[in-house]
Parts: sequence; C-alpha cells; structure tokens
Amino acid sequence: MNKLITKPAARAVCWTFLAVGTFACQPDKLNPKPEILLSDQVVFSSPARIELQANNMYAYVKSGTFLGGRFQIYNDIRANDFINLRSNGVTGTGVWNHTLTETSQNDVINTWGAAYQAINQINVFLDGLDANTAKFVAPQFPATYAAKVANYQGEGRLLRALCYYSLLQLYARPYADGNGSKPGLPLRLKGQTDDQNNDLARSTVAEVYTQILADLDFAEKNLPLNNGTAPLNVTRAHRNTAIALKTRVYLSMAKYDEVIREANKLVPATAPFIAPTGVPNALNASVAAVFTGAQETTESILSFPFTSQDQPGTQNQLAFYYLPQNGGGNGEYSLNSGPGSILSNPAWAATDARRTNFVLVSGTESYLKKYPTGSPNPYTDKAPVIRYPEVMLSLAEARARTTNTVDPQALLLLNAVRGRSNPAGVYTAASFASATALIDAILLERRIEFLGEGIRNIDIMRLLAPIPGKGSVSAVNPGDMNYVWPIPFTELATNKLMTRN
Repeated sequence: MNKLITKPAARAVCWTFLAVGTFACQPDKLNPKPEILLSDQVVFSSPARIELQANNMYAYVKSGTFLGGRFQIYNDIRANDFINLRSNGVTGTGVWNHTLTETSQNDVINTWGAAYQAINQINVFLDGLDANTAKFVAPQFPATYAAKVANYQGEGRLLRALCYYSLLQLYARPYADGNGSKPGLPLRLKGQTDDQNNDLARSTVAEVYTQILADLDFAEKNLPLNNGTAPLNVTRAHRNTAIALKTRVYLSMAKYDEVIREANKLVPATAPFIAPTGVPNALNASVAAVFTGAQETTESILSFPFTSQDQPGTQNQLAFYYLPQNGGGNGEYSLNSGPGSILSNPAWAATDARRTNFVLVSGTESYLKKYPTGSPNPYTDKAPVIRYPEVMLSLAEARARTTNTVDPQALLLLNAVRGRSNPAGVYTAASFASATALIDAILLERRIEFLGEGIRNIDIMRLLAPIPGKGSVSAVNPGDMNYVWPIPFTELATNKLMTRN
C-alpha cells in the first residue's frame, strides 16, 4: 500500500533517503519517522485531499534550495554578470568561482537532493492516482472528476519534466556535446516508498530529454486551457505552460524547427503578440509592472509564489542575494561592471526601463533590484520559471537560425521585446549585416531581459560556449571538468550504478 507523508517534520534531522540516494542534515520535508502516515485509501478518498497532494507537489518543486530561488541564482552567478561580495560558501561562492566538489553541501548535494525529492513526491502522487482511479466515482466524486484527474496527471508530468530539465542544466553535458549521447541522469519514473531499487544507472542526455518531452506532450493534452484566475494562471500549470516549456527544451537541444512549431501555438505572426487560445499570455506594456505588486500579469507563464508564512527559507531568497543590505537584502552579489559584463555593454542603454527600474546604485556598487521585497518585509517575491518574452525571443532565434537570413519576423519579435523597454533602441534590417549578427543581438537581448532569472548559464552551455571569467576567476571552457557540476557523493555512495562526471 502506498504511503504519502502529509505532515513534514519541523525539526532538523540527519537522514538517509535511499529511494533517491541523498543524504542531508537539515530541516526538510522528508523524515524517516513521519509524524503522520496516511494510506492511499485515505489520501485519495476525497477531492479536497487529492488537491492537498497536488499542492504538495508544487511545494517540493518550489523549495528554496531548488526552483524557489537557488537554481535561478546559480545559473546566473556561474557566468560573468555578477560579482561575489561575501565569499560565503553557503551562498554560492563555489558556484561563482567554479570550485565545487562532489562534497559541496549547499549547492551540489542540496540541489540534487531537493530535485529528486520533488521527483519522488510527484511520482508517488501519479502512482496513487493510477492505483485509485476506480474509486473516483459518485457520490464522493463528481461525475466529471476523470477530467480533473487528467489535469492533475498533466501537472505532475509537467513538474517532473521541469525537474529533470533543471537537473540536466547543471549535472550533465549539454545536448550539443555528442547530440545527447553523454551520460545524463538516473531516470526515476515510479514513486519509491522504501529503500528498494535504489541502484539505477544514468540514462543518456538524449534519453532524459525524450522523457521530458513525452511528459510535456502529455501535459499539453491534459492540462486545462485556463485556471480561472490570475493567481492560478501564474502559479499553476495550464496548457500554455507546457507549450512554453517545450520551446525552452527544444532550444536547449538546438532543434529549431520544433521551437518554431511550438512557439507558433503561442505567438502570432504579427503584433499584437497575444496567445490566441488558453490563457491570453502576452508581453506586458510595462516591464517594471511584471516584477511589482502581486507579480501576476499574463506575461508570467509560470512563477512560484511565497507568502510571509511560506518563504523560500534562510539564504535562499532572491532578494537576499541581489539587494544591498540597505535595500533589504544581504548584498551577496553586485552587478559586474567590468569588461564583458552586461552592465558595461553599450547596447544596454542608460534609459532602458530594465536599467532604470532594475538597477540600484549604492555607493560604488550596482545591484539588481528585480526582486524588491527584502527584509524587514518578508521575502515574498515570486520565483520566475518562464515568461512570454522568452518564448518570443526563442522563436526569433530559431527563425534566424533556420532561415539563415535577417528574418523579418525574428526582427519584429526582437524589437517587440527590446522596444518595450528601450523604444529608441529598436533595430532595422539594415542594422544587421548577416543572420549571425541578428542572432547575436537576440542572445544579447535575452541576457538583458532575463538578468537574474536563471537563463544566462543555460544559454551559454546550450551553445557549448565558454563560461566567461570575471574578476580573478578564469573562464571555463567546454572541455574543462568544471564545465558541469560533479555528481554528489551522496548519490555515488548510495547508488552503486551511478558514475561520476
């Protein structure tokens, strides 16, 4: 009989969770002696209880040590747009200067552990839905509940795809290195509630991507078109969420025809650029408004929410890292103003709204203030996963690469994103001597638009480009061992079939 942990322990415990091969000594959502264990007969006995388990999936995925903060931070600070100010090993110094080892607890071990904990919670929930389908009938369940079950299955598989995609970006070689033939991840697709079946070999990068896309295709077919309210359309998956994530996945695989096919479902050929069906996702008129207030414009396709009672956790919060101390954060990282940095790039104009709204100058340092809610106010900024302008720019890049021209639609999409924040900086076809020049401008725009959102390192590695150096930190070339993270020793110790990077 499947068991679901429904009440995580509040205290710190040291535990070995063999089902995912991770070890930790910290407060966590898993406990070897759970305070409450409920059988699947109880957990799946009513719509309300099933909804609680669906919410539980999101709670694990948005852990502050994973997609609730640190994953986005790590993917930015690996590159050259931020300078480490605190030399604090807990807040990413090893990530920033590329000195991680398989025993690095706060990043290598905890990120892997949080991701596989989330994957297992998702798998247990999906298994429970499958095992209890025959019970979802009147009088306890509405006659139409089968459609709701399909929605839950779509949410679970989308979240699982997001977890595996995120892990690939740190712990495996890019798809471009060998067309996905390099070692990927242990691909766990069934929930584990005991210490059996812990040994599992790595699937290839291509095999993991195949599963990610299968999950997203399923999600697209089974998620609702609209969740009914602005908060739910931003924080719970819907059909457009699956499509948008597929554009990111295909871009990471350099499958540009597929990027175009998926993006065309959300982005019309001409302005106004508004998703034609489902949630009317669109570029918001003001980029500043996307990151203020409730942060629930239709531009945000998926973000993870927090409240004063449900924060990302100590030293996980986005504002903690990027805001200076007098701005409510801890000032862990300032913006790099040195050669090659985005702050020093003349293409990012001083009058650009992304600069006037999101860059805070404090003394001799400049900081990112895209996440404005720091201390003493609770850290409640949403953690962004994907926004509509990413789909637009992915489509623009894919069109420029497939046509190998200064493609008119690519130019239109690039200017829509750029012109929103910098009307004086829009391009004409004459601005580009070649398709390569247009692609470079699109990549630069992505770097400006998604600064601090965890896209930068992904863009570098999908193109097998060197990770640029900064300050006294040298560049990391694609052939270097530290181009990808090491596999944590916890997985190596508990999974006999696991291999090192």
